[in-house]
Amino acid sequence: MVSKTLYDFDIEQIANSGQCFRMSKISPAIWMVKAFGRVLHITTISASEYIFDCSEEEYKKLWYNYFDLGADYSTCKEVIRRSQDPYLIKAIDFGYGIRILRQDLWETIVSFIISQRNNIARIRGIIDRLCRPFDDVFPSPTLLKDYSEDDFKMLGLGYRAKYIVSLVKAVLNGELDLDYLKTLSTQETMKYLQKFNGIGSKVANCIALFSLHKIDAFPIDVWIKRIIDTHYNGEFPIEKYAPFAGIVQQYMFFYARSLHTS
Repeated sequence: MVSKTLYDFDIEQIANSGQCFRMSKISPAIWMVKAFGRVLHITTISASEYIFDCSEEEYKKLWYNYFDLGADYSTCKEVIRRSQDPYLIKAIDFGYGIRILRQDLWETIVSFIISQRNNIARIRGIIDRLCRPFDDVFPSPTLLKDYSEDDFKMLGLGYRAKYIVSLVKAVLNGELDLDYLKTLSTQETMKYLQKFNGIGSKVANCIALFSLHKIDAFPIDVWIKRIIDTHYNGEFPIEKYAPFAGIVQQYMFFYARSLHTS
């Protein structure tokens, strides 16, 4: 067990920000996180005090990077405040504790294929069923090589099943090179990913942002499009926040979705 004082961090906000589907609330103060074959429980003690049920070594080697705890999010917030954009200022005040996760690349690719035209609760259910036969660890392409479209459809993937079958084959035959993908720039990442069936602009941006940590990526889903249409006359100045537009996107998404569901 390690106790940490963390600022610009709120595990509940991160879990509900739409970037990860393997976090679950198990009590009012405790969240369970599953990533990289590990299970972590985080207990909220106060607004900035947290207990991680892992060793100091595991915290430093895995979770510190996973939660992007080495980054100073106050810089991004200060740029937003100086812009005097009233909507964004409300969004950062509301979602003050969001951070961009550094997730496993293969898991992120599959998760956001599954996320297409889907809701978060259903996505979580599909991923849970996918992981269950593998001791609740997210399965690698090798473990999924014998899965057919029908096998994936039985898990609830529907039309997305054919995309996962195709991507598993692409990784195993070297066409989709995950290590190479990690070396690319944001624009190169977008171009590379969209060569594969099932990955369009929105999914490619999500993969770039939530796994490869390309924080200038800017996924546009129905929530973001609605915000842009309603508050920005159909055109959001992404370039104004170019160094960390993806962080801005997360504040926008979380704020809009929370207002809708509250």
